[in-house]
Amino acid sequence: MNAITIGSTGAVGRDLLTVLASDPAYERVDVLVRRAPALPPTNAEKFHVHIVDFERPETWQEFVQGDVLFSSLGTSKKQAGGKGQQWRVDHDYQLTAAKAARANGVPKMVVVSSVGADPASSFFYLRMKGEIESDLQALTFPSLTILRPPSLIRHPAKRLTETLSVKALQALNAVGLFKRMKPMPTLDVARAMAHLAQDEAQGMNIVSGQDILFHR
Repeated sequence: MNAITIGSTGAVGRDLLTVLASDPAYERVDVLVRRAPALPPTNAEKFHVHIVDFERPETWQEFVQGDVLFSSLGTSKKQAGGKGQQWRVDHDYQLTAAKAARANGVPKMVVVSSVGADPASSFFYLRMKGEIESDLQALTFPSLTILRPPSLIRHPAKRLTETLSVKALQALNAVGLFKRMKPMPTLDVARAMAHLAQDEAQGMNIVSGQDILFHR
């Protein structure tokens, strides 16, 4: 298979590159990024890195060709500099890449969203994730897989609030509460993405919460 990835400098994206490097099912990986990623040390010949400006799809859309588009693109409101810029990255850039994939005949997309994604949510982040899910569905990929993981365990964690929220959930899980929201390592999400892309499922497939672990 030939894959295209966006969001490869984030925690899930970095792990996905590692998974794809060691999976013989993937022969070529075109990596579209805004800055140079850290590539896995093994099977480096698989990777073809394209430093792109997502604001100018006409300069990179020709590279969005293959069997599957993987997206783990996302940022935080703080990193982006506000809700508007976060929406631009998490929603607009993903949708632009997905449109390029459809135009070039890419049959599959696998995307990381979030538990609770809902376009009608009163919470900005969950509404944003719900909106991008709806807009991707409207593109009618022959196969669209959406992963909705719970809180993610990143190595290393970048934000104190992220570390504290994961630890709080782990404490509640230990006494039998919020089992569906048990934090999940980013590597497990990446493994599930790579495996699900090899399925023959058609239409839209949503894999949520702990069900992701069955696809590692």
